Amino acid sequence: MTEDLSPAERYAASRIHAAEEATALAPFRAMYEFDLDPFQIEACQALEAGKGVLVAAPTGSGKTIVGEFAVHLALTQGGKCFYTTPIKALSNQKYQDLVKRYGADKVGLLTGDNSVNADAPVVVMTTEVLRNMLYAGSQSLRGLAYVVMDEVHYLSDRFRGAVWEEVIIHLPDSVTLVSLSATVSNAEEFGDWLDTVRGDTAVIVSEHRPVPLWQHVLAGRKMYDLFEESDDGRGGRREVNPDLLRMARMENQKTYNPRERRKGKMVREADRERERRQRTRIWTPSRAEVIERLDSAGLLPAITFIFSRAGCEAAVQQCMYAGLRLNDEDARQRVREIVEERTAAIPGEDLHVLGYYEWLEGLERGIAAHHAGMLPTFKEVVEELFVRGLVKAVFATETLALGINMPARSVVLEKLVKWNGEQHADITPGEYTQLTGRAGRRGIDVEGHAAVLWQRGMDPGALAGLAGTRTYPLRSSFKPSYNMAVNLVQQFGRHRSRELLETSFAQFQADKSVVGISKQVQKNEEGLEGYQQGMTCHLGDFAQYAALRRDLKDRETDLAKQGAAQRRVAAADSLEKLKTGDVIHVPTGKFAGLALVLDPGVPAGRTNGHHRGFEQHDGPRPLVLTAERQVKRLAGIDFPVPVEALDRMRIPKSFNPRSPQSRRDLASQLRSKAGHLAPERHRRGRAEAADDREIARLRAALRAHPCHGCDEREDHARWAERYYRLQRDTRQLEQRIEGRTNTIARTFDRIYALLTELDYLRGDEATEHGKRLARLYGELDLLASECLREGVWEGLSPAELAACVSALVYEARQSDDAVAPKVPGGAAKEALGEMVRIWGRLDALEEDHRINQAEGVGQREPDLGFAWAVHMWASGRNLDEVLREAEMPAGDFVRWCKQVIDVLGQVAAAAPREDSTVAKNARKAVDAVRRGVVAYSSVG
Repeated sequence: MTEDLSPAERYAASRIHAAEEATALAPFRAMYEFDLDPFQIEACQALEAGKGVLVAAPTGSGKTIVGEFAVHLALTQGGKCFYTTPIKALSNQKYQDLVKRYGADKVGLLTGDNSVNADAPVVVMTTEVLRNMLYAGSQSLRGLAYVVMDEVHYLSDRFRGAVWEEVIIHLPDSVTLVSLSATVSNAEEFGDWLDTVRGDTAVIVSEHRPVPLWQHVLAGRKMYDLFEESDDGRGGRREVNPDLLRMARMENQKTYNPRERRKGKMVREADRERERRQRTRIWTPSRAEVIERLDSAGLLPAITFIFSRAGCEAAVQQCMYAGLRLNDEDARQRVREIVEERTAAIPGEDLHVLGYYEWLEGLERGIAAHHAGMLPTFKEVVEELFVRGLVKAVFATETLALGINMPARSVVLEKLVKWNGEQHADITPGEYTQLTGRAGRRGIDVEGHAAVLWQRGMDPGALAGLAGTRTYPLRSSFKPSYNMAVNLVQQFGRHRSRELLETSFAQFQADKSVVGISKQVQKNEEGLEGYQQGMTCHLGDFAQYAALRRDLKDRETDLAKQGAAQRRVAAADSLEKLKTGDVIHVPTGKFAGLALVLDPGVPAGRTNGHHRGFEQHDGPRPLVLTAERQVKRLAGIDFPVPVEALDRMRIPKSFNPRSPQSRRDLASQLRSKAGHLAPERHRRGRAEAADDREIARLRAALRAHPCHGCDEREDHARWAERYYRLQRDTRQLEQRIEGRTNTIARTFDRIYALLTELDYLRGDEATEHGKRLARLYGELDLLASECLREGVWEGLSPAELAACVSALVYEARQSDDAVAPKVPGGAAKEALGEMVRIWGRLDALEEDHRINQAEGVGQREPDLGFAWAVHMWASGRNLDEVLREAEMPAGDFVRWCKQVIDVLGQVAAAAPREDSTVAKNARKAVDAVRRGVVAYSSVG
């Protein structure tokens, strides 16, 4: 090609080539078998020029190459590089990758579980570890030249996102920051903020997928393309496949329902025949059918996302029952060798408890589950076998999409709805992009495939909207915490701390959003002028008349509310009279109908021990057995009217609310004894509005007003209603403007005031108590500090201390209102009770200082649900017994144990040294918990 160039052009090209060869990028590019993409080269060049970089690119596009170039630069220049990731599994994976490239002597690892070669020039760590180093002023920060923040879009995570912003704000100015993010729609805004707090930052955005992604819908025996390319002379345009739209319309047409004949509606034989034909053509394929179809089409390996752990395990069983075998004999043998090698450290008796043999059989067939409930070692084996091509079908929860390097040829989504912890909600475009981004392996696959299973009521247009929205906005979740406040004041003083917090991305976004709200206020004010003209009346002041109408309406509403409040009080009084064994009729709510009182609840102000250990309530909350066999604790909202006992029943002493058989038998007796009883109807008395003097006065004033006789009165009234509605909206917008400026600093001021009252801070300094709090990280940092301060844990054995610390970290996936959690007896029980009492005091103090848990600030209630399990484990009980008692998957048990170990380590470091048993017993507790399945290292 150079032969076609003139001598001058060849000389210029050689000069450019020589300049490129002289850069650090040239030898780095030579380390890879493939050439770098333009966005990777642009980011690396910016990095070598001394700029920070933000790279936003799709999953699987190779943005980590830029992070690896920062590692290369640090080693070349004789500096240090910290590579941070959001999760331990990703840290372990990146550590292994860098060790292969640079050698074990140059790479270290720091996570909550592992510390390997921590003084190496390149250290991979979780983001929390770096945050803690920054606050502690660690010597390891000396010589730090580069920090790579992989998956930086995690800063929008409402539980952990603040850590990313803390690191970005507090890193020394001399450190160059490399931020790697998924494709977000506001990358430029995030880049602007990085520019403000970190200096010159290049923003490189790439929406190009190196492996094209094809979207499909699996229905019946066919796999339909979601989009149809239509050539309109402008390079082609994607339209939703008309076959899918036709199929959705057919399904939504009225189908044959045998009950309609009983209603006297005649249904033609032809309609029934059409219905039968439709059913044979469209159905949701089974999990085994999906894998077989993908296998026959050459689309394995595949990841099927099922938003349920039990669903993932069931899918593996279903495929095995269907006789699926995706591996030949050689592959089966290699699987067995790898699995036996990786699980050699696990005792034989534990393997049986962990379901090892069933798991191994699935792996040998090339089928596996992957979810947070699995033992970490088992998950890592699945990941390794999948990457090696020895597992070809994985059924996973969405946690697999979070950064783990497990690309597949195909991704399948069973449903587009998932449980978000509070309700079933549609997945977002961002989640869809993250999940389907796993499809298509660079350098292996020519194209990737994402398939969604057909479900009744599916809207292909909505699915196309999900698939067509490639990006989602990055929103800060930053909130000051007690630990953060103490660390900041200790290092910078109050005034400087306040200024630092105002540089957060959260405040940056809040201030920016004010501009749009201000424009809306201006528009509203123009609209108010127009509405004012519309309500002008020639007979008098219509604004005055409208105010009278509004006052009348407000008064009637207030009286209605008062009546409702009185009915609630009467209902609460009636609940206090209930006794165990009363048969009642629940008037409304999800559990309306016949019910038997198992426990009448407790009167207002007393402690209720049935919900997560200890909790305060405003009134009785009876625990009932419904006629439908459900045991539920009801609240005042279920009783808008007073309730009376219809009858009484004896509850057997052997009744166990957790036993389905027990519930079924007692519910059957309830229906037999009281099923015929009808509840007494409550009639409302005369409305208070009928006798209210103020209402009579307002009605008289309305009739006497000149505008009351206007022919166009109701037209004027409609304009007036619009005017006042818009005026109310405008006032709310103005309050939002006022509220959004300095929001983070105001929250910090409230936290500072509370910590000052508790003697953690004095002016610009932290007290001894404050210095202790500075070493405690986590949601319940202040509660932990208060427990140490008041000696709640003194004299506890290591197992008892582990039980108490578990209440600081554990959170049940679903609260169980029916039965109080089992807790250890003796000193541990007393200490747990004292912890909850201290939390109650702190909760009241937070309320006084307007610190709102709903906004992500403050201390949640400690959860005692793991105390018994970790106490048993730390006491030396075997795994089988502990898991059976805990009713918890092994993976969850190990994860919570590791979090307990982490906080025990913090407690040991923060506990007072003199005359205290806590530090010594915390270290003993760490050793007692870190054994067996909990101790298996994640790093080979």
